[in-house]
Amino acid sequence: MSFVTAGYQLQPVIPELVLAVGAMALLMLGAYRGEGTTGAVTVLSVCLLVATGVLELMLPPGKLVTFGGSFIVDDFARFLKITALVGSAATLIMSAEFLADASRRIFEYSILVLLSTLGMMVLISAGDLISLYLGLELMSLALYVVAASNRDNVKSTEAGLKYFVLGALSSGMLLYGASLVYGFTGTVSFAGIAAAAKVGNIGLVFGLVFLLAGLCFKVSAVPFHMWTPDVYEGAPTPVTAFFASAPKVAAMAVFVRATMTAFPGIAAEWQQIIVFVSIASMALGSFAAIGQTNIKRLMAYSSIGHMGFALVGLASGTMEGAQGVLVYLAVYVAMTLGSFSIILAMKRNGQAVEQISDFAGLSRTNPVLAFLFAMFLFSLAGIPPLAGFFAKYFVFTAAMKAGLFTLAVIGVLTSVVGAFYYLTIVKVMYFDEPLPKLDPLRAELRGVLTVTGIFNILFVLFAGALVTVATAAAKSLF
Repeated sequence: MSFVTAGYQLQPVIPELVLAVGAMALLMLGAYRGEGTTGAVTVLSVCLLVATGVLELMLPPGKLVTFGGSFIVDDFARFLKITALVGSAATLIMSAEFLADASRRIFEYSILVLLSTLGMMVLISAGDLISLYLGLELMSLALYVVAASNRDNVKSTEAGLKYFVLGALSSGMLLYGASLVYGFTGTVSFAGIAAAAKVGNIGLVFGLVFLLAGLCFKVSAVPFHMWTPDVYEGAPTPVTAFFASAPKVAAMAVFVRATMTAFPGIAAEWQQIIVFVSIASMALGSFAAIGQTNIKRLMAYSSIGHMGFALVGLASGTMEGAQGVLVYLAVYVAMTLGSFSIILAMKRNGQAVEQISDFAGLSRTNPVLAFLFAMFLFSLAGIPPLAGFFAKYFVFTAAMKAGLFTLAVIGVLTSVVGAFYYLTIVKVMYFDEPLPKLDPLRAELRGVLTVTGIFNILFVLFAGALVTVATAAAKSLF
């Protein structure tokens, strides 16, 4: 193989290679210079993520395939990789204050986020079951450690342990499903599976069920959601923001790619599974959050519900459904990052406050913060003309075009129920007696809030461009 040929073969993975080499270089820097480099490593990590995103956009247009079809770069992968990179970079920016604390100067935190993001990028481009598993484990192993990164906090350690044990169980289920699919089709590539799985049989369907069960865990969909509330509450808040954004994008990406490209011949079988999981996630996310008093636990149930809404688009099994999922993920990441920026800003006398009652009277002590949080909550509830409304509109429209009227109606009804607990927080901020003022807002949180707030409130101005890109990305799957 000539150098030119070898370069061409590696061209699709150049962004991932740069990210991997950069992460190793920053690891060496931190190891040799000690914890005093935490701030510098964090800044360089954000720059590395930005550079990786630029390299991804500079790749030649069209579909690029390498490693015998195991790694695919198409418009679908580009769209979701950029979304995941934005989520990871924003999380690192939001973590600055957490890492500035003398007791938590752990430079490894940023390295683990980089390695997890590398796993997400591999997962998004997975073209067969082996690369899918490699990407999933690379992403997850770093997340297990990040969840327990606050070593002096019992809740953080507990969160990491719970996530690890249940994550190991889900990986085993996914591997078992992959082995069954391989056994009944004789191949691990998505294209090969699609060619062999023209008609469903009991063994193949069992394999598909176990495969989807493993993926459901990663997107915290019912009935594999049990880890989410405890881990969200126990992990440090910047880590919770990370869990709620970028990893969900990668897991949902492989959910869409695996079902639509590997199992189109037995779509009726996996659509039944997706419809059930979607309805259960929307219902639990809407009803279980009503009684929560901790804002992070409430956001955990909100995340479960939103993954259910995203799966409504996938259940349609159409290009419009895939487009709806892409738009939903982009909007969801913006809403989530903005909401967690507000939660991170909730500090009094240097102490973080996480109870919903701590938001009492925020409109009178900090009206801008209260207004922005209200807008994020309205958007999460799907109230027009905010971004969340358009996200739900696209997935519900796709479901109705595919004849899934019951699913769309249930989605609308659960949205109404979910609006109740979002509006409860707004009521606390605007009508309860005010508590003492919050600490001043840090510059990095102000920056994230500004960008996500503008995107959320003025989404109608950007909607056309985002939908155009999402449509092109969805088309590349078919």
